[in-house]
Amino acid sequence: MDIRVDAADGVGTITIDRPAKRNAMSAAMWRALPPLLDDLAADPGVRAVVLTGAGGDFCAGADIAELDDIHRDDESHLATVAERALAAFPKPTLAAIEGFCVGGGCQLAAACDLRFAADGARFGVTPARLGIVYPAAATERLVRLLGPAATKYLLYSADLIDAAHALRIGLLDEVVPAGGLRARVAAFTATLASRSLLTQGATKEIVDAAAAGAPAGDAAKRWLDEMAASGEAEEGVAAFLERRAPRFTWTFPTR
Repeated sequence: MDIRVDAADGVGTITIDRPAKRNAMSAAMWRALPPLLDDLAADPGVRAVVLTGAGGDFCAGADIAELDDIHRDDESHLATVAERALAAFPKPTLAAIEGFCVGGGCQLAAACDLRFAADGARFGVTPARLGIVYPAAATERLVRLLGPAATKYLLYSADLIDAAHALRIGLLDEVVPAGGLRARVAAFTATLASRSLLTQGATKEIVDAAAAGAPAGDAAKRWLDEMAASGEAEEGVAAFLERRAPRFTWTFPTR
């Protein structure tokens, strides 16, 4: 399989592992991603997920040789189905990016909650080089993340931009010096794994609803009820008063 999954210390890592093609995603790889995400969502030991690539690149996009299979109508478009599964993943997600993050790779990175990159990374959304209409769901996600002008810049030009440019327009959250990405991601995800997953799950649902212009009141009420039943707040307050690290144990119910 050209996608590997590992889990350790509360963090699941999905590695796109096809370095001979700069980790370009075949149809089989796009199909494999949603079930892998389902497994990680159901694993109570996994509290955050990192998406990354092997061999010095994140992902060069969809495999052009299989484009007819991948690029269907917007609802059955394999990349769109995988992107939506990643965006809907209930736990925190982080894209750790080196090298090329292009086309479908950018689509996957944008579907993660956060994006950290090495300072030599390159980014682009390139359907204008092929005469392809970019999927509506992916375009909408870029607009919410970057705004209309930056989205048009990327889609109109199909040019590659560097990490500093990507940080400036909001495509990245952090840029890390060369050689330091793995250590920075490990430290940050260790922090995420130590925090309340209930708080993170509530934050993700409410923020995503707000970003999409949808009402978040019902979700907030449901999460407040869950908080009251979970004991998470009591543990957090007790740990603060006792000057110790909290032991948060809440996780998503098994489906």
